[in-house]
Amino acid sequence: MAVKMRLTRMGDKKSPFYRIVVTDSRTARDGAYIDKVGHYNPIAQPAEIVIDAEKAKDWIKKGVQPTETVRTILINQGILPKPTKLSPAKTKVRKSK
Repeated sequence: MAVKMRLTRMGDKKSPFYRIVVTDSRTARDGAYIDKVGHYNPIAQPAEIVIDAEKAKDWIKKGVQPTETVRTILINQGILPKPTKLSPAKTKVRKSK
């Protein structure tokens, strides 16, 4: 079973609010989750981010893989160390003819 730390969308139409949760990677985006680690509100100025650092570190020690977005949030909050090498871009580059 692959377990991931990812965002689940909450809130009304056009006013998103996200929970940072630990869940099985095979479940739906807004499906059942194992544990809630924090929340993220991108609409607030500045963006509101609340994370239980101890829970997040504990889950990462257990082998949970955060998604790219959650990893960025954790690095910005100082929970994960900043990587020395940047990961390659996920987008495909079009070849010129």
